[in-house]
Amino acid sequence: MTALLIRHPRILLPDGEFLLGDILIQQGKIVQIAPEITAPDGSNIIDATGLTLLPGVIDPQVHFREPGLEHKENLFTASCACAKGGVTSFLEMPNTKPLTTTQAPLDQKLQLASEKCLVNYGFFIGATPENLPDLLTTNPVCGIKIFMGSSHGALLVSREAEIEPIFARGDRLIAVHAEDQARILQRRQEFKGITDPAIHSQIQDETAALNATKLALKLSQKYQRRLHILHLSTGIEAEFLRENKPSWVTAEVTPQHLLLNTEAYEKIGTLAQMNPPLRSPENNQILWQALLDGVIDFIATDHAPHTLEEKAKGYPNSPSGMPGVETSLPLMLTQAMAGKCSVSQVSSWMATKPAEAYKIPNKGLIKTGYDADLVLVDLDNYRPVLREDLQTKCGWSPFEGWNLTGWPIITIVGGNIVYERGKLNTEVRGKALQFGKN
Repeated sequence: MTALLIRHPRILLPDGEFLLGDILIQQGKIVQIAPEITAPDGSNIIDATGLTLLPGVIDPQVHFREPGLEHKENLFTASCACAKGGVTSFLEMPNTKPLTTTQAPLDQKLQLASEKCLVNYGFFIGATPENLPDLLTTNPVCGIKIFMGSSHGALLVSREAEIEPIFARGDRLIAVHAEDQARILQRRQEFKGITDPAIHSQIQDETAALNATKLALKLSQKYQRRLHILHLSTGIEAEFLRENKPSWVTAEVTPQHLLLNTEAYEKIGTLAQMNPPLRSPENNQILWQALLDGVIDFIATDHAPHTLEEKAKGYPNSPSGMPGVETSLPLMLTQAMAGKCSVSQVSSWMATKPAEAYKIPNKGLIKTGYDADLVLVDLDNYRPVLREDLQTKCGWSPFEGWNLTGWPIITIVGGNIVYERGKLNTEVRGKALQFGKN
């Protein structure tokens, strides 16, 4: 592998400070960071003057739809979107067809990813009321996913009597979609017949979210079990965690729940429909503060694409979910440039903290000896999110028209350039992620 020298970017160092200098990559690893480096013979040299070098994003919650739902997205198209968005690694959810609930479908996904993915990959195993032995033995997985609500079929594990045995046995990280299914079903009956998609936020209301988060936390504390709360969406959950969150529990938030709210239904209709739903503008503010304070640990997109045709079916027949991997980094860097947070905080939330939470070695920092998963971004120029630019197969974004900065210029995975100035290198393949013990 040819050595790669990146000249003169602003390099984000592990202490959160920036160095204007050079970085040398050999054999897929960062081998030197210094104010000036002499290029080894035959090196590939990138002039990154004026650009900022960040660790590649690790997106710890995506739904890439393969196998079984490839009309929405597949591992190749999704990984192209990742590369364009500066996402160098992802953790993917089990609600594909077949469901990822045993070793065989996991092996199938790993094989497909090795053939198709431009970026690095890892997968969750999904809990069912019946597959506890598989949750203990299936490998390699980043954790166990429990759909406590707003799901259906075998992956719905909504009753405490079904959930508790999963917490009681083993030591793997448990990630929960925390919504109270009983409350959702009750409210679905109460609001039956209403076709305004804004009702979605009332059916799957803040109480449904809080009830499930409280139950997951209770079981985590009872068994001292590593718990991660996915896509936290409400201020009442954030404030509950502020008072009650132990050291072994982490939580994430999506850019959607930080930047969109119930006002989006008027503008984009069912494209604003997701699970858990968008909340009021007041919730945006409380979630932001919880993220800044460390109550919420990091950011994930919950990239969950559906076709425009599916979304056009109208509520309640329209599916919940929206794409996000190629806009998440510029969305958050735009917030940093507006003064809501710092660039180093964005990088911590989108790279360092996910690597720590899932025990992914040698990723999430720009440090000698670490994997060369990197993104060069332009923080000086703004451009809008345009539908025609998107790589995701579904071909739309809830942020269409938003004027953003921090767009990736070059994305590097394992020392290989996978995206450069509008062009993808589709010959490169990422690697399966490794996970340490929680």
